[in-house]
Amino acid sequence: MSAAQFDFQSLSPDLVLDAVESLGVYPDTGLLALNSYENRVYQFRAEDGGRYVTKFYRPQRWSDRQIREEHEFALELAGAEVPVAAPIVLDGETLFEHQGYRFALWHSVGGREFEVDNLDQLEGVGRFLGRLHQEGRKKPFLHRPELGIQEFGFEARAILQQQAQLSGYIENNFFLLVDQLLDAIAEPLRGNYQRLRLHGDMHPSNILWRDDSPSFVDLDDARSGPAIQDLWMMLSGDRPNRLLQLDVLMEGYETFATLDNKELALIEPLRALRMINYLAWLTKRWQDPAFPRNFPWFGTDKFWEEQILALKEQLAALDEAPLSLIPGAFG
Repeated sequence: MSAAQFDFQSLSPDLVLDAVESLGVYPDTGLLALNSYENRVYQFRAEDGGRYVTKFYRPQRWSDRQIREEHEFALELAGAEVPVAAPIVLDGETLFEHQGYRFALWHSVGGREFEVDNLDQLEGVGRFLGRLHQEGRKKPFLHRPELGIQEFGFEARAILQQQAQLSGYIENNFFLLVDQLLDAIAEPLRGNYQRLRLHGDMHPSNILWRDDSPSFVDLDDARSGPAIQDLWMMLSGDRPNRLLQLDVLMEGYETFATLDNKELALIEPLRALRMINYLAWLTKRWQDPAFPRNFPWFGTDKFWEEQILALKEQLAALDEAPLSLIPGAFG
């Protein structure tokens, strides 16, 4: 598939249905597009009565080996009774191809949205994240990359510099702040922390709640990295609230795994890294028609002014003492 087709323009509903039917699964409803921008994901009910989800992978993002390694990790986790959505195996295979598109199939995972402010649910998420990381430490990824400042920081900055359309007065202020953030987080993120296999993008929308238990979905961003990467996005609100949430989360987590307290100092650097990479991601994907349609506010002067304010606030957050459940741990 050529680079010009990265935006899924040729991925029609008929092509999706033909691809699914080539696996011997026959939809008897239309396709419901799920909330995914990086890939294209659809839910449907089949003639066998089952509900399924199919994902069509964005061309040229991951290699076949990297996608299969994601699938193998999900299957390993499911085999260890970690509640992760794992792809369906057909004739020993999980990754399929149809007219140049690679795709996979899952049984649909039902449930309601995880409530971040529900402390009982938060403890349950912590408990199963501990089990996920227990498995994640057993062996390394061989093909999946590591979460790090080079790709998500410096390469993201280069994309912004080359492709973002910034007004002159905004551009100078914006890149000054980006460079200050990168300078501040480079050393912490290159620290001597244990790297393990992670979910990689454990924001609350990737957690569903059903029968008093979470279900983790979408391992598309699975990478190696410090354990705290799968934990910090559960924390929100002011500092007292974040400390309470951290305490509850760790109570569940440490039932199965141990977190190096030093990793708590990575929370704000990782947040800064995510902010920079998110802006680069929007910039890089702007030629995909789905992005202008779903992010109409992106690229306006008002948007970039808001980002400058957010980056200033994040730079100030890096100067604050890290969260810790151990008094005096960070001096």
